[in-house]
Amino acid sequence: MTPIRKIMSPTIARLTKALVPLLVLVAWLSVEAQQPRVAKIGVITSDSPAMLTTTVDAFRQRMRELRYVEGRNVSIEVRTVAQPERFRGAAAELVGLGVEVIVSSGTATTRAAKEVTSTVPIVMVNVGDAVGAGFVRSLSRPDGNITGQSFMGPDIGLKGFDLLLAVAPATKRVGALFSPELSQGAALDALRAAAQSKGVTLQAVELRRADDLDSALAAMGQARPSALLAFAVRTDQLIRLVEITAMNRLPVVYGFSEAVDAGGLMSFGPNRPDLWRGAANYVDKILRGAKPEDLPVEQPTTFELVVNLKTAKALGLTIPASVLARADHVIE
Repeated sequence: MTPIRKIMSPTIARLTKALVPLLVLVAWLSVEAQQPRVAKIGVITSDSPAMLTTTVDAFRQRMRELRYVEGRNVSIEVRTVAQPERFRGAAAELVGLGVEVIVSSGTATTRAAKEVTSTVPIVMVNVGDAVGAGFVRSLSRPDGNITGQSFMGPDIGLKGFDLLLAVAPATKRVGALFSPELSQGAALDALRAAAQSKGVTLQAVELRRADDLDSALAAMGQARPSALLAFAVRTDQLIRLVEITAMNRLPVVYGFSEAVDAGGLMSFGPNRPDLWRGAANYVDKILRGAKPEDLPVEQPTTFELVVNLKTAKALGLTIPASVLARADHVIE
């Protein structure tokens, strides 16, 4: 048999030699084309580790439902920061990593992210008044690099005030704990007016750090309130607040159900896992090419009332049947 190398013409040999590198390049490009693009997402939150199971974990779950698999086509960089003075540094770090979207939890973290970048899209979650805080021009037309969800308005605090009086009708002095960076001036004004109309004195107490709680309660002095509202409070302050108010036997209505799970009396507010799942929907739209300025800011449409009967018993309170009938979840 004649060897193949003897019957192959010099021209074919030269062509074959020239085509080999080209074929290798085509094969390499084909493999590269099959590799999915990895989108990098940044998340900043002040939630405690216990709260992450109902917030960031819900976000990750929804991203998986939207076919984003960590390690394959998405990378999620989470920064859990308890100190407000570190929010800006965390946002700057994420921008430096080249994230395509930042999910910011809370007013303070969103403000920090806004100060760091005007180009990277920011999806806000757990923000009170996004317009009042200057994050967006309007809910329907954000007009910038920020969109997401906003509670807007004082209704949540007013309903919480009514619930507090329903379970503690003898209350004549109510404290409203708030963090100044949350831009809740309008909500506090509405609460003062509602309290005055019912003959109740409202005492606003400012909290800047989680470790301010002891001194804030002490500052109330002998005229301290007999009940508290804690709606405009950062999530990193909630668990410590539950501990202190339990020791002082103070009934408190919170804005987040995690506080009730930890032993608080009642909460009224939006479902936090739902908010974080909604944030994932925004991220998906942005990764597909949508611009934040074209994505209207959404407001929660459903709110849940959670009651802790064990805590009520410890405080010597009887939860009215009318309140229990409205409760979405009751902790026995």
